[in-house]
Amino acid sequence: MAIVVDPFVGKIADDFTLVADDGTLFTLSKLKGKKIVLYFYPKDDTSGCTKQACDFRDHKSEFDAKNICIIGISKDDTKRHQNFKSKHQLNFTLLSDVDGKVCESYGVWREKSMYGRKYFGIDRSTFYIDENFFIRDVWRKVKVPGHYLDVLKNLDM
Repeated sequence: MAIVVDPFVGKIADDFTLVADDGTLFTLSKLKGKKIVLYFYPKDDTSGCTKQACDFRDHKSEFDAKNICIIGISKDDTKRHQNFKSKHQLNFTLLSDVDGKVCESYGVWREKSMYGRKYFGIDRSTFYIDENFFIRDVWRKVKVPGHYLDVLKNLDM
């Protein structure tokens, strides 16, 4: 069986500036020199997205120990992010990609299908970006249970 490597692995991460949950502008390249777990998720306060965010929240100290910043991105606006972050006491930054340009540049805005209906949405995905701004690993079509642990284990490799 052939191992398929995501086409983003080994490339320099696309830089972007988005509005953060606190209303400030956030530019990814300002984190150059740090390791980043950048995860894209469909929608604030839905069951899977809440579980994923809470897993990252609950295990943030393990990411901090590896000097890794966690950043979440969805198309939700800043107000929804503020409510989501407050409700679940999230301890990392959420970014609003309302126009979807960053989602498109990272290849996570895709056609999906549910109950025979086709629509476009965010394909739950996680990117590990190293301190030199290279994408070292990508997880696509993420299944939430145990995902944070899979990411942590692969960061050691």
